[in-house]
Amino acid sequence: MRTVYAGVAIAALVVAGAAPSAGVPNNNSVKKLTKAVTVEGVLDHLEALQEIADEHGDRAAGREGYDASVDYVVEQLEGAGYDPVVQPFAFDYFEENSELIRVSPNPRTFVNETDFLRNTFDSGSPEGTATGPLVPVGVVVPAAALPPNSNTSGCEASDFAGFPIGGIALVQRGTCGFNVKVLNAQTAGAAGVVVMNEGQPGRTGLINMIGDATGLEIPAVFVTSAAGEDLAATPGATVTVTVDYVAEERTAYNVFAETEKGDDNNTVMVGAHLDSVQGGAGINDNGTGSAALLETAIQMQKVKPNNTVRFAWWGAEESGLLGSEHYVANLSPAEADDIALYLNFDMIGSPNYMFGVYDGDNSGGTAAPGFIPEGSAQIEDVFEKFYADRGIPFQDTEFSGRSDYGPFIAIEIPAGGLFTGAEGVKTEAEEDLYGGVAGAAYDPCYHAFCDNLTGDGQNEALYDQLEEDYTLVGNVNEYALDVNSDAVAAATITFAFDTSTVNGVRKPGKSHGAGKSIDALQDRFLQ
Repeated sequence: MRTVYAGVAIAALVVAGAAPSAGVPNNNSVKKLTKAVTVEGVLDHLEALQEIADEHGDRAAGREGYDASVDYVVEQLEGAGYDPVVQPFAFDYFEENSELIRVSPNPRTFVNETDFLRNTFDSGSPEGTATGPLVPVGVVVPAAALPPNSNTSGCEASDFAGFPIGGIALVQRGTCGFNVKVLNAQTAGAAGVVVMNEGQPGRTGLINMIGDATGLEIPAVFVTSAAGEDLAATPGATVTVTVDYVAEERTAYNVFAETEKGDDNNTVMVGAHLDSVQGGAGINDNGTGSAALLETAIQMQKVKPNNTVRFAWWGAEESGLLGSEHYVANLSPAEADDIALYLNFDMIGSPNYMFGVYDGDNSGGTAAPGFIPEGSAQIEDVFEKFYADRGIPFQDTEFSGRSDYGPFIAIEIPAGGLFTGAEGVKTEAEEDLYGGVAGAAYDPCYHAFCDNLTGDGQNEALYDQLEEDYTLVGNVNEYALDVNSDAVAAATITFAFDTSTVNGVRKPGKSHGAGKSIDALQDRFLQ
């Protein structure tokens, strides 16, 4: 059962179960904890998340699959002896189900937000679906030779002379407003409207159709010039246009668990977002970070840290870092001051991976001056030493605030973390370091249905090529996940015992090397 706490500040209320008693085997070192955090244990959690997605369709915030994911994390934490707390928060839920399909001949399903967008008129975007013959109205293809903003397609009622009732009008961007074109089409008897971009340089992609279209009652979408030309090239095609979406307030949840032992005034926070995008299992993004964090939390029950460790699984990250923003925004100044640092793990098993460490010292020069809080460079040092000690290559990755550490650094809390790559493309130099396929995305299934454990929907040729170098479990690189699960555990326990390199807080007699260098500190914990 999920325990829900509806209060604002939960920092002092998340408490773990009993710590291991004297004589019970412990995990009080990097060596012991990384041995206990196995890739098999992490994959078990990923399999559970995949089963949830299989049952519910995905694990996106505001949907049943996300609630089931929260329940799973809570059950696992309770089984390990924690007393987890679930923090609900309201958010603006949006679900886009609009479609554009050429039914015949040459059937094609156009891709939402790639080939087309539904209208966003100021007066509303009427929902509905319509199927009928596609009827071009004043469309000029190709349009590249025409002056930009010169096409009058659909601007006059006379343009629709002889238009068949129930047809789907194809009109072109040009001299009049989108609202004028679609309303003229509706008046002429169109059951739906497709507006294509004009086609000249700079006028080919997707833009939102805005303006006052009061009285519009039929579905209308905007398409790229390429999609419009493809439609126009098939005279007499039957086309289906659907505008269907949900926009409402729903509830998502953050999950927290905290060690019983440790200084609450010097809390180490470790987090990962639990939600997927809509339509996918979200196994690499971010099942990998969530699962590694969960297994680390479970094994940390056999650790007696000097500093409190607070584990967090964030909701609605894919909707804009909403869970972590809600948590940080509702901390009191004193509660925020108690957080020594934050570690973030978002996508740590990409199939065509690189080992990226958040660039806390800004050696890559990608962050603006003053953007990175002091102490973040020392967090980066811990991760870099982990890889270096194992003889594993690594590289900087942008410290951009793109994931859930963003709200923490906004209030000057030092942060760091790991990232194995998303839609970015692996370079030849990275292929030399890590293997894999240069010229392909680190995660070819980023934000797609094929981000799963089953392999369904993958580009088989590419994944066959990746498997020449790697062992893949669906969309997860098992080696990268294994290494980074250890990195999660190693950094967590390092700072659980001592944060002095980050914030100067020392605990004489307790800290296994307080005040020493990072090298000396981690060498002590490796014993």
